[in-house]
Amino acid sequence: MKKQTLILALSLLAAGAAFSQSTPSTDPTATPRVDRREARQQKRIQQGEASGQITAREQRRLDAQQNRIETAEAKAKSDGQVTAKERAGLNRMQNKASRNIRRNKHDAQHS
Repeated sequence: MKKQTLILALSLLAAGAAFSQSTPSTDPTATPRVDRREARQQKRIQQGEASGQITAREQRRLDAQQNRIETAEAKAKSDGQVTAKERAGLNRMQNKASRNIRRNKHDAQHS
């Protein structure tokens, strides 16, 4: 009985998540993909610093890069709509930041 309840609960949770992602946002300034990615990248930076894979100097640079992305996002939202071109620019910035995080986590330096 417990197994069936667990399966049902997980199914409902997955269906709700799928529905919420497929429902388009009515807010033209909404950037949930950008926000989720920023959070994941920030977590990667913190994990790298905690494990010693990222030095303090590298962390400052990566944090500054994340701040520039947040500033660009705020600027894109400032006129009331985030265009496809602005979203593509934010995506490029995040791609570059992700590469930098990976490089810094996997180089030979340790703090």
